[in-house]
Amino acid sequence: MFLIGVNQSRGALAERAKSSQPLPKSTLGKTAPDMSSERRFALNCWYAVAWSHEVGRREPLARTLCNQKLVLWREADGGIAAIEDMCWHRLLPLSMGWLKGDEIVCRYHGLAFDGAGRCTHMPSSETANPNARVRTYPAAERHRFVWVWPGDPARADPASIPDLHWNDDPEWDGDGKTMFAKCDYRLFIDNLMDLTHETFVHATSIGNSAVAETPMTTTHDANTATVTRIMENVDAPPFWRTQLGKPGNVDRWQIIRFEAPCTIVLDVGVAPTGTGALSGDRSKGVNGRVLNTITPETDTTCMYFWSLVRSYRLRDQSLTTQLREANAKIFIEDQVVVEAQQAMMDLHPDKPLRRLDIDAGGTRARRIIDELIAREEPPR
Repeated sequence: MFLIGVNQSRGALAERAKSSQPLPKSTLGKTAPDMSSERRFALNCWYAVAWSHEVGRREPLARTLCNQKLVLWREADGGIAAIEDMCWHRLLPLSMGWLKGDEIVCRYHGLAFDGAGRCTHMPSSETANPNARVRTYPAAERHRFVWVWPGDPARADPASIPDLHWNDDPEWDGDGKTMFAKCDYRLFIDNLMDLTHETFVHATSIGNSAVAETPMTTTHDANTATVTRIMENVDAPPFWRTQLGKPGNVDRWQIIRFEAPCTIVLDVGVAPTGTGALSGDRSKGVNGRVLNTITPETDTTCMYFWSLVRSYRLRDQSLTTQLREANAKIFIEDQVVVEAQQAMMDLHPDKPLRRLDIDAGGTRARRIIDELIAREEPPR
């Protein structure tokens, strides 16, 4: 993963740590949370299902969200329609059909459905059966992504969409991609909340020994968990050395913030040692964000939307393209690891995941997710 930062001094970090509850020290070798729970994701949440540019008026877009099949398209007023991807009549996926105005037409027998899920036309019938309806889903567009709420529609408040404002903030620039991975989405959350793996998985680009050798602190509240690692006067790995363009050691920061249910923002970067970055002045360094939101498709597949944005060399499209493609290669290294991990878990469902101290952030994130799920499930 690419890494880059926000103006936060050590003092500010300390104050934030005081205002959050400290995570109890984990026990070396302790078993991690169970991956085989009945439900692995909360439903009363917003999940990213597409980039805004992927949803248009010419072709329907099929997506799977929390084991539910959806079809999306853009209506004439620019709004997003999201309905169940299954015709009321013979259950053919509506995404196999075509768009006609603001409606989608089933490829099998020509039934047409509007964005409210109501059948508006039945060929060879004088009137459409008023009971012919399919489920609709609340949908919203924010921060260059399309978000869908798979749970109770009455609880869908757009104000609770996770904050990824850097993605369309004019003070930042960058781009990203989507990975479709064959693994439980929580394995990517584990991966992002513990960047110790950079030393080993990404040794030729963004990782070096300083990451694994530097301790981190973890704080949390009811909906977020934050992992902070500050590396002072260390060697810069190849990627960061190129971005900074200066010789000598650096001060490096990694501030990882999880927001339920599955959004993680990495505030990362480097500056020449002693130039004030650790006191809040990052002007001599390179700053940015890695924006990540991982959406469960099924119990063992997910969509991973990411964007790499920076606060330097704005509107430099050649740099944006270069960084996006370089970062995509780095993320593939992560994908190989978590998919292999999932395959082994499928082969050995009796083998538990183990937890080390470095897993504190991921453990807290999983606990928050579990609490969301528990609040939705009826008592037994």
